[in-house]
Amino acid sequence: MKWNWTQEGWPHFIYDHAPLEPLESRFLLSSGEVIGAVRHVSDEERNLLRIELLSDEAVKTSEIEGEMLDRLSVQSSLRRQFGLDADDRPSKPQERGIAEMMVDVYDTWSAPLNDETLFRWHGMLMTGNRHIGTVGAYRTHEDAMQIVSGRLDNPTIHYEAPPSRQVPAEMAAYTEWFNKTAPLGELPLPALTRAGIGHLYFESIHPFEDGNGRLGRALAEKSLAQNIGQPSLIALAYTIENGRKAYYDQLERHQRRLDITEWLVYFAGTILDAQQTTLMRVAFYISKAHFYDRFRGQFNDRQEKAIARMFREGPGGFKGGLSADNYISITRTSRATATRDLHDLVEKDALTRTGERRHARYALNLT
Repeated sequence: MKWNWTQEGWPHFIYDHAPLEPLESRFLLSSGEVIGAVRHVSDEERNLLRIELLSDEAVKTSEIEGEMLDRLSVQSSLRRQFGLDADDRPSKPQERGIAEMMVDVYDTWSAPLNDETLFRWHGMLMTGNRHIGTVGAYRTHEDAMQIVSGRLDNPTIHYEAPPSRQVPAEMAAYTEWFNKTAPLGELPLPALTRAGIGHLYFESIHPFEDGNGRLGRALAEKSLAQNIGQPSLIALAYTIENGRKAYYDQLERHQRRLDITEWLVYFAGTILDAQQTTLMRVAFYISKAHFYDRFRGQFNDRQEKAIARMFREGPGGFKGGLSADNYISITRTSRATATRDLHDLVEKDALTRTGERRHARYALNLT
């Protein structure tokens, strides 16, 4: 199998600019909408929004790799990283590590890329990991770096990266390309084109023993931030996770060729979808802040717990709406008490109700 890095011309990718041009224009327009939406909230709400969006991304970028994190623990770690008040919620090393990395990506978006930055991110990401030999440095093992699935005795090889001995030179070329193609670099590229090439290029080198996917998505975030002139807070990992199979299919297909037009169109579309998701989530979190302002001090402890749980479901809410059984499960109360609590929430206009009796379903009233 001829992987992309074995082919003549590597790492000079080939693509058609024409289908990307309207997508680049849409990206710039939507970037302005996101920036405008965030600027319309108070400093306190902006801090909350930043924590919410970054925690979503931290959880989802880990979930893509099969690692499930506690969102509230990640949020608590993020608050501490940003110097904000935080609870004493215990967190696992990997939750503290991903929070530390997300804040570093956020804070250093404008700085040129170098080995030290990548090593620092990798060290944070691998906090508490005892299963790999090299942390905070490029891989050095002699075994082939392969992406495989299936049975151990008959695996399917999806991709094989360059051998470890080539990684330092490959990454020197990568960081030089990344910095040259920045907006103020010698060979600036449009935002979506640069992010798409940068992500595929990095994943093809696969320079670390573990964490390459999460680091590659962090690099896409850094790339986009440099092109728009501020942290993007874009829901990229959230969007990729929702279409995980298509993401891996596209990666696998384009790690076998240097003509990557199809990949760039796919990745650009993913970023545009992520922008729309971000706009939707910004609106949701602003509504959440206004909701709590409106009903401050009006809920009992059970109602507070159920409302908080509903907000954790995100803009889509509970599938089919919150039921009385959901409320009982969340609050561990009796059916009679649940009925009274839910009726009270509807009377206060905190919730809306559709259906009757056992078919009744409830949703947050964010209007």
